Amino acid sequence: MGLLPGPLSPRLHEGLVRLGVWMPFGRAARELAWFCGAAVGEATARRLTEAAGAAYVAEQTAAAEELAATRPAPPAGPPVQQLSADGAMVPLVGGDWGEVKMLAIGTVAAARGADGTPAVRTGEVSYFARMADHEAFGRLASVETHRRGTETAGTVVAVADGADWVQGLVDLHRPDAVRVLDFPHAVEHLNAAGQATWGAGAPEATAWLARQAHELKTGDPDAVLDALRSLPVHDAADPAAAARVRDQTLAYLEKRRDQIAYARFRRCGFPIGSGMVESAHKTVVEDRLKGAGMHWAPRHVDPMAALRTAVCADRWDAAWRAVARRRRARTAPPRPGAPRALSAHQASRPRRRGTPPRPRAAPMPRPPADRVSSRSWRLAFQPDRRAADLAARRASRDVSAKN
Repeated sequence: MGLLPGPLSPRLHEGLVRLGVWMPFGRAARELAWFCGAAVGEATARRLTEAAGAAYVAEQTAAAEELAATRPAPPAGPPVQQLSADGAMVPLVGGDWGEVKMLAIGTVAAARGADGTPAVRTGEVSYFARMADHEAFGRLASVETHRRGTETAGTVVAVADGADWVQGLVDLHRPDAVRVLDFPHAVEHLNAAGQATWGAGAPEATAWLARQAHELKTGDPDAVLDALRSLPVHDAADPAAAARVRDQTLAYLEKRRDQIAYARFRRCGFPIGSGMVESAHKTVVEDRLKGAGMHWAPRHVDPMAALRTAVCADRWDAAWRAVARRRRARTAPPRPGAPRALSAHQASRPRRRGTPPRPRAAPMPRPPADRVSSRSWRLAFQPDRRAADLAARRASRDVSAKN
């Protein structure tokens, strides 16, 4: 019958879990009652959703381990694929915070903007998220990079901020990827240098930033680096602080010189922004895990994040099949005729020496195949059982009277 653990039918079970992935558990229970007339409590919604998420995490972990062990041939990837990764903070119980690392993968295609000019669009976006260290995250993320054909894609464009762990992730899954420093991230660093020189909100800082951002996007990045070196930090309100910010910005961009050739990237039809993964943080993680007053136990973050990646990428059906398969496997009934396991208390009770094993009571007859109602079963078979018990008690009284 495809039953799952719990009091609900498979369809109601799935519906409650899906609602719990989209909204707080109490509201999910109320919405299920409104739509389906099934009254469940907030605790049930929480328990079933977290159990389903844990099953999906276990399924993906097992798949990643199998990929590492067997190394099957990857599927064909698209001609151009974008890969972006970043981290978002989630509130934990006790006032702590945990970082959920997010990998977003999409297919890049040429398009036209609203004004008819050529534009780059990334679609068919999917996600992988875990609260894990960067090494474990890289290994586990193989389940999604393999599915999306990252290894066989024609060109992979890795657009990200300057975090070192992201570069390690790219090294692991596609070392020959074209690496692009997120353009708004680079402009942010330029803005910090300009404001340190002229002051926050100063017209000179605004005009300087506009010129350098345009040059960086459409022209020569070396000209921008020269302009950065020529900042009049000696005229700043705090020359030492302005010089320090300028030098830090210059060192940051010079280290990533190959990643800021934005004009060349645009001519090749490559994306230069990591908005795909930044949007994923909001829609996949923050919209559900950073609600008002929410604090999560660490063991529940990955299950919820995993289910969110499935539902937000429109991959719920495939994910739920894996969840249901694993949940049913964990609660499969024993085979007919298999010996019943003793409880811990029964197994620990010693039997007196010389005492024969206590005979088992005769099993109650199973209901006929055409009787599916437990009430019909009781009405059909319980009277005979009660009559047998009554006859046994009468026989016992007769023996006692004779003695």
